[in-house]
Amino acid sequence: MLFSKQLPLPALIELCRSLRHNLGAGLSLVRVFQQLSGRGPAAVRPVAQRIHLDLERGESLQEALKPEKAYFPPLFLALAGVGEQTGHLPEIFGELEKYFLLQQKLWRQFVGQIIWPALQFFAAIFVIAGLIFILGIIGQMTGSAPLAPIGFGLTGTRGALLFLVIVFGFLGALAGLYLLATRSLKQKKAVDEWLLRVPALGPCLRALAMMRFCLALHLTMETGMPITKALRLSLLGAGNAAFAAHADAVADRLRGGMNLTSALAPTGLFTRSFRDILANAEETGQVPEVMNHQAMFFEEEAERRLRILTRAAGYIVWLFVAILIIVAIFRIFNNIILQQYEGAALGPNVGFLTLARK
Repeated sequence: MLFSKQLPLPALIELCRSLRHNLGAGLSLVRVFQQLSGRGPAAVRPVAQRIHLDLERGESLQEALKPEKAYFPPLFLALAGVGEQTGHLPEIFGELEKYFLLQQKLWRQFVGQIIWPALQFFAAIFVIAGLIFILGIIGQMTGSAPLAPIGFGLTGTRGALLFLVIVFGFLGALAGLYLLATRSLKQKKAVDEWLLRVPALGPCLRALAMMRFCLALHLTMETGMPITKALRLSLLGAGNAAFAAHADAVADRLRGGMNLTSALAPTGLFTRSFRDILANAEETGQVPEVMNHQAMFFEEEAERRLRILTRAAGYIVWLFVAILIIVAIFRIFNNIILQQYEGAALGPNVGFLTLARK
């Protein structure tokens, strides 16, 4: 995450893989973190070194992780503590590895699918800047007034550079506004709730959040963690502030005696069909198993929604380019007609003045 200390996904995956493999082979936690401090991923080494020193002093893994909580997702910290208490650390880290691998897979799919529309968008920006520059040069060479293909007086070298500054300045301002608006959970909640309502983008973000939520709930409930804590961690693990903001309120409703389905209903984030599935799972006592199946369903749904999103992004880029091309064509055509009209209007006057002189 931008401006976050949290370890990147590849480093978390490698950390979980090393812990799963070495602890499963019988090595101690102290020894494993000693190895990671010297041969682990670069981002992990300083963190592993500090954890190794704490473990050597006799602290538990849960205590050693507390000062390093900024580097790990809440789900990792909670499950590591549960795994240490139950003696199932290799299994826990194996499940966390799968969880982070799935997130990495979906992120790579998103980047792979969105890169072509993004390239088209930036290519269109530079093509338009090139058109502004070339038409300005042509105007200088012919001695005619330089033509501004998209208006606003943008012509020649200065116009092309100004166009690029405006476009990239606007994009930078949008990014800065998003970072400013998401500095606190309350503000980020409002932004993420709005994004969930955006066509094409919203369903994709919702499917990704639901996939993470279901998988996190499956993992936490499989460990025997209290349902209140499990649900709170799962909402935080959804990776969406619209979900995370409800974590405490949902936990309070559970403490007040509500069942899982009833506690989630007031959030407005879960569909009726999902709540029906969850209610049936509660009645049969199969919530962890059902959540695992739901995680797989939402993984497929997220992949499908990603394809829809990238197609929509491609159409928007082409629409943007088409509008600018049409505007440029009309302005060029209008300029030619205007010049011909002015020439035709000026012609008789020139002839009359010539005769008058004679």
